[in-house]
Amino acid sequence: MSKISKLFKGSSSSSSGSSSSSSSSSSRSKHHHHRSRGAPSPQEAIHKLRETEEMLTKKQDYLEKKIEQELMIAKKNGTKNKRAALQALKRKKRLEQQLTQIDGTLSTIEFQREALENSHTNTEVLKNMGYAAKAMKKVHENMDVDKIDDLMQDITEQQDVAREISEAISGPFGETFDEDELLAELAELEQEELEDNMKRMGGLPSVPSSRLPSARPSQRATTKKRVEDDDDMRMLASWAT
Repeated sequence: MSKISKLFKGSSSSSSGSSSSSSSSSSRSKHHHHRSRGAPSPQEAIHKLRETEEMLTKKQDYLEKKIEQELMIAKKNGTKNKRAALQALKRKKRLEQQLTQIDGTLSTIEFQREALENSHTNTEVLKNMGYAAKAMKKVHENMDVDKIDDLMQDITEQQDVAREISEAISGPFGETFDEDELLAELAELEQEELEDNMKRMGGLPSVPSSRLPSARPSQRATTKKRVEDDDDMRMLASWAT
């Protein structure tokens, strides 16, 4: 093979190698670009927003310190160097404008972060509710409403049977009697026995028809004197106490 052929062959091989290398690099670049276009997760977005908030808060602190410095410069040069004082006030105004812009940006970022956090929370809640619904559906797959009704009816019947058995076991054995009838019969027997006793004793004693004699006058006088003596003794006792 001539040197010219070798030279052209080498050039073509290097060219093809570079071409394949560039093709591979382009493929990797496209793949990386495709991955970078994917939406970030809510956690990643919230983390980025928090980092931005921290950065802007630090810049706020820096601007506030710079504003104080420019104000001190303006006060210092107010009577000595009017131009320097005016330049310091101009810089102070620009810094205040930047501070106002950062305040607005922070409000927007905070609102966006809170909305994203709420959306993420709602998504997690809905996801968990979906899991619970699937679990409940799986539990109810082997349940039949008709079978449940039959089961409850069987349970009710068995409870009735158990109640009847308990009543049968707890009931008295042998013959049963009416207690009221027994008490009435006992009262009749007692009345008959009382009448028999009275007949054996000859009946009830007769009540005297004549009037009983009244107490004698001497007895009435004695009783009256005893009452008066008792009254006198009570009076003396009350004086002694």
